[in-house]
Amino acid sequence: MTRSKVEFTNSQNQTLAGLLELPNHGKPRAMALFAHCFTCGKDIAAASRIGRALAKHGIGVLRFDFTGLGNSDGDFGNTSFSSNIEDLLAASQFLEEHYQAPRIIIGHSLGGAAVLAAAQRMPSVEAVATIGAPATANHVQHLFDGKANEIQELGEAEVTLAGRTFNVKSQMLEDLVQWNTPGHIGNLRKALIIFHSPVDQVVDISEAATIYQAAKHPKSFISLDDADHLLSSAVDAEYVADMLVAWSSRYL
Repeated sequence: MTRSKVEFTNSQNQTLAGLLELPNHGKPRAMALFAHCFTCGKDIAAASRIGRALAKHGIGVLRFDFTGLGNSDGDFGNTSFSSNIEDLLAASQFLEEHYQAPRIIIGHSLGGAAVLAAAQRMPSVEAVATIGAPATANHVQHLFDGKANEIQELGEAEVTLAGRTFNVKSQMLEDLVQWNTPGHIGNLRKALIIFHSPVDQVVDISEAATIYQAAKHPKSFISLDDADHLLSSAVDAEYVADMLVAWSSRYL
């Protein structure tokens, strides 16, 4: 596997930072795009382990930091779920122009909800995978409950998410409301696989059921047994990668 840092611009002309992992020998069988979890980043252990494992199987992977997170430019307070979708489209265009268009798109947690919304705007994508994902972006609304009134009255407020403080603006909350139904999942028209743990304490497994019921065939579900939401165990991340390679080979 070879790893290289890459940069590309989003629709707002901001520079986003990514890591591209490619097989050591020959042309990749396919390129995959990975969307990380809410307020996380491309370097979270699960994304890194899945990226490395896929590269060993001959699949190239681009993982990147959404606007305002990690090493990417921009202000997180000015972002929204819709801007995450636009970032994914920009990443897809970058791959198409400089390597090859992505045929697989993978999303972890809220990144999974984002890929479900973005994939139908990516003609090259044939296979979609979600990991511990909610069916809709509105699922994270509860994280702002304590500051929702302040955000609405003042237009913005500081909110602590995953132990870090972010400046959140009203546009983010308003955007989440726009994505409160799973109707778009039925229009995916891609092969879909859903990975979810029945003991996930962050995103309940009922969200996986909602995605599955909303999607049309071909669709598959794989239980992650006793894995936690962030796939902290290397064994769980590698299992996801192995299953993803085996499953996607039918559609690529």
